[in-house]
Amino acid sequence: MPVPPNFWDPRATAENAGVTPEAIQFLATDDFPPFAFRDSTGRLTGFNIDLARAVCEELKIACSLRVKSFDALIPALMREEGDAIIAGLRPTEANLKTLRFSDDYLGLPARFVAGRGARIDATPEGLDGQAISVVGGTLHEAFLKRFFPRSQLVVFETTEEARDAVRTGAVTAHFGDALSLSFWLNGELSADCCAFAGGPWLEPGYFDRGLAVAFRADDELRQQALDYALRRLQQKGTYSELYLRYFPISYY
Repeated sequence: MPVPPNFWDPRATAENAGVTPEAIQFLATDDFPPFAFRDSTGRLTGFNIDLARAVCEELKIACSLRVKSFDALIPALMREEGDAIIAGLRPTEANLKTLRFSDDYLGLPARFVAGRGARIDATPEGLDGQAISVVGGTLHEAFLKRFFPRSQLVVFETTEEARDAVRTGAVTAHFGDALSLSFWLNGELSADCCAFAGGPWLEPGYFDRGLAVAFRADDELRQQALDYALRRLQQKGTYSELYLRYFPISYY
């Protein structure tokens, strides 16, 4: 069974929530499976949705959820149509100027994939001289150029082309986003060709920023309460249960 990741310092779980808000209205999308989507009955579900519900149960406060298109989320937050965005946002340099973020609730490491059964050493030494496919203009390409300078980088314009290169055996390995690769590996497009090679890469400055909940810059109360709830959910095992429900084959 895969081991769920832990993004929280266990020493911080004893802290109490302090003053909690009376309510949180979450803003989310409904077209981003497995994070947020409609099931066969039309019910809104997904990892983000269930995590938001669990946070509210932990804090024992009233919560609601409003669905918007992704592009409309931040404007809606600024107009106070909701209190928090839970929709796969990352605390980038640009949005940190106007938004406040929770602790990461899901990391986004990078990983190598190689042909199923291939025994490769996914290190700079092990891939010395080997061909690696990567999408151009990405942090993944920049990382390889810095840390795998003796590998042969085969740069593609699209993710599909870069993945096809390892599927067909044109390259030894492909390097990319571990989360999306986990779905590709277990979907039809990969044709069961490949598997993860080596462990996750979380190099600071490249892959150390994950998904977080966004708040208005002055809403410290809700941000601190949500961070407390996330730590409690990890400590109680609720987070692990949700992670394994939606990511049965871990990308870590």
